[in-house]
Amino acid sequence: MKKLLWIIPLAALILAGAWAAWEFYTPYKGYSGSVVLTISPGARAPEVAHELQARGVLAYRIPFLLRYWLGRRRHETIKFGEYQFDQLLDVSQVYEKLIRGEVWLHAVVIPEGSDRMDMARIYEREIGLDPQAFLAATSSPSAIHDLDPLAPSLEGYLFPDTYRFPRGVSASKVIATMLARFRSVFDARFRVQFSGGSGSLHNAITLASLVEKETPQASERPLIAGVFTRRLGKGMALDCDPTVIYALRLAGSSAGRLSLFNGPLTRDDLATASPYNTYAHAGLPPGPICSPGAASIEAALHPTAGTALYFVSNNHGGHVFADTLAEHHRNVEHYRKESGAQKDEK
Repeated sequence: MKKLLWIIPLAALILAGAWAAWEFYTPYKGYSGSVVLTISPGARAPEVAHELQARGVLAYRIPFLLRYWLGRRRHETIKFGEYQFDQLLDVSQVYEKLIRGEVWLHAVVIPEGSDRMDMARIYEREIGLDPQAFLAATSSPSAIHDLDPLAPSLEGYLFPDTYRFPRGVSASKVIATMLARFRSVFDARFRVQFSGGSGSLHNAITLASLVEKETPQASERPLIAGVFTRRLGKGMALDCDPTVIYALRLAGSSAGRLSLFNGPLTRDDLATASPYNTYAHAGLPPGPICSPGAASIEAALHPTAGTALYFVSNNHGGHVFADTLAEHHRNVEHYRKESGAQKDEK
């Protein structure tokens, strides 16, 4: 009888172990599509196991908790963050995912021509990054001073690209990644053009940012860079609308709000008292007004030669160029009338 009493719990233990082992290595998916699970800092293993079971990632909690308690002996800890589950996984695979901290990385697209205010808004929308923290961190130019000692901020050097970040990432990590991407592109495509101290990176990126904002057409970028280069050579004001818009947006962000202003500009706007206003001040603005793409940087470095000093929108995404002010005024009048006629037709 005593022998039987000893065998029963042993058999039960063996059966429980066999069941746990079976469940441990049996893939499971009790949800459709995908599941996003957020593990908060300080969450305890039983809470995590309960949430994993409730969301259909695990069939049972016990096998996961057994694996967790075994891992504690090796000082393994669950990393907090946002996790995406979208395929069959066994308990071991779920556990390893959480231990390694394989958090869900969100694809964040920063378009060419985005300024710091645009970026702050995009990062807030996509990964919940505090926009004011991003703006404050990018207002200091120290991280880029080895390349551009004249940079007033990191504007222009936060390279536009597609990035992958987890929720909860710091502004400093985002900025470091974007600056590293700029340096990579600069080293691969442009550093040789500045070797020996020839040329100014500050002026090149500033000019490229104006070109980027003036036209979406790649074929026009060297032409517009040529116009601006000739105007600079003659001491003429650049009269670049995007610099005024940037001045207004910058003033808004300095007041603690993300300005959505993108025009149209008024006469009062064109008189804005800002060093970025290229109607009021000859020469380039103090620094870039956005982050240009590689094509605009290339255009700034290799502007098209010619005689044109003016350009105006043709209302179809491109521009018409003119050598003289009289010709330019005729073009402006023509396309202004065309634009008015198009509005009347709508």
